[in-house]
Amino acid sequence: MLQELTIENLGVIAHANFPLAKGFTALTGETGAGKTMILNALALLRGGKSDPALIRTGADELVVEARWDAGAWPGALEVVAEAGGNPDDDGAVITARSVTKTKSRAHLGGRSVPAATMADFTADLITVHGQADQMRLRTPTRQRAALDAYAPVSHRDVLFAYQRAWEQRGEVARKLEQLTVERFSRSQLAVLLTEQLAEVEAIDPQVGEYGELSSQVARLSNANALRVSVGSAYHALTGSALAFADGGGDYGDESVSVTLLLDQAKRELSNAMHDDASLAPLAERLTEAGYLVADLSADLASYASTLDGDPAQLEALQNRLGALNTLARKHGMSADEVVEWAQQASLQLLDLSNDDDAIETLTAQLAELDAKVAELSTALTDGRLTAATALATAVTNELGGLGMANSAVQITVEPTEPSPSGADLVIFWLVPHPGVEPRPIAKGASGGELSRLMLAIELVLASQQANSMSGSLPTFVFDEIDAGVGGRAANEIGKRLAQLAQLTQVVVVTHLAQVAAFADQQLVVAKAGGETTVGIVESKAREKEIARMLSGADDSATALKHARELLASAQKVSGLSAPAKSGR
Repeated sequence: MLQELTIENLGVIAHANFPLAKGFTALTGETGAGKTMILNALALLRGGKSDPALIRTGADELVVEARWDAGAWPGALEVVAEAGGNPDDDGAVITARSVTKTKSRAHLGGRSVPAATMADFTADLITVHGQADQMRLRTPTRQRAALDAYAPVSHRDVLFAYQRAWEQRGEVARKLEQLTVERFSRSQLAVLLTEQLAEVEAIDPQVGEYGELSSQVARLSNANALRVSVGSAYHALTGSALAFADGGGDYGDESVSVTLLLDQAKRELSNAMHDDASLAPLAERLTEAGYLVADLSADLASYASTLDGDPAQLEALQNRLGALNTLARKHGMSADEVVEWAQQASLQLLDLSNDDDAIETLTAQLAELDAKVAELSTALTDGRLTAATALATAVTNELGGLGMANSAVQITVEPTEPSPSGADLVIFWLVPHPGVEPRPIAKGASGGELSRLMLAIELVLASQQANSMSGSLPTFVFDEIDAGVGGRAANEIGKRLAQLAQLTQVVVVTHLAQVAAFADQQLVVAKAGGETTVGIVESKAREKEIARMLSGADDSATALKHARELLASAQKVSGLSAPAKSGR
């Protein structure tokens, strides 16, 4: 339930704060005073699109804030929790929306959220029936939606199942069509991949093989130069020559080797240690250096033994490297990347090879979904036919109390092309008088007839929503749906809204005194001195507002008397004596 609404700098309203009671609240005021701004505020709080044009002239920002009693709506509270928000100390949830010329912000339970999250929160809390909704009901699509809304919950379950099956069928059909259309090209691709993979498998490249082969070829191609370099290094360390198969080399005088020089240094230090024992660590390090030189000499000799200058081996390695290069160039990638490509191509080829099986599977799935869609479509049609009779009867009964006792409504459900909403064309017809041919309400109803007809439909749908919902009910907001109605019909409208308010909170924007008189609480939007205010009127003040609505003057004795009689009569007929009467 909506407990309180605060508005700042919205349209003509600089500031307004007012509570909303349980039961029936009427919102009245002269034309142009700013009643529409309150509906705009509610639209923003329901996650509607922000419009900088709504900002009050001279202001930089508009702000609307609402206080909700959402304790009986676990789904709404779950939205708050998921957004990281919290109710206040009294358990109420605060929502706020601010709009500047460049941005819009929404807050839910103290946390900044997207407008869509705010819409999720209010989805079950408030329902708006307005003049725009009346216009939308003139289209077959909206008429079908209205019929579905009137039908039992079980029918809406069927509609949901149908829509889900329709979506699944469309997805399977798209896959099947794509696979069928691409079947030839996929077959050609499979042939190409088979040939390419055969070439790769014939060579059988391995990850890292190309780099290893390149290293071996470089080594064997430069074996002679490597022998000279390694032999020279070995001779420099040891003073002796390495023996190779193709003969050694002239490495110079062996007396200048590192080994001989280290030995000479050790002898000198050994002699000097007799005079200074502190040289012992240095002598020890020279000994370690000798060991390192010996190990390094052994490693050089070992490496030299691997230098094989076999031409046949070199030729074999070069041929293998050439084959890898040719394969890599053909695929436009490195040899290692060819290995990875082959693995992925094998999986792709496996998928391409399964086209026949996939087409067969998808065809079977499509047949199953076609049967399911057809079955659910029939169930939808049956449900709509049943609901059409009941809705037409209910609306016709409402018309009797709205000054159209001789009129009747008929609803037809005709077959049409299948769509995401079924295969039914729903049309609302009006029979203005007995014996007259039915006319589609979208074309045949006059302005006054259409207004009362739409009001009857709105009241029936709202009452059905209230009666069919389990748990707590949403706040119903009616925006001047009584336009074009007056006299006795206006009294009936007020009575029916008051009856609905016994089930849940009802807020009505109205120009009719007969409707406002039935309200538990009346709010007046007034404009004076360039400022717009919103306030509750009670007792004498309410009588004056009703008198103004009746005659245009609030100080006429006759109008005031009529206002008092109207208020007393309305409360007597509806059985409402105080706002608390409609508390839930």
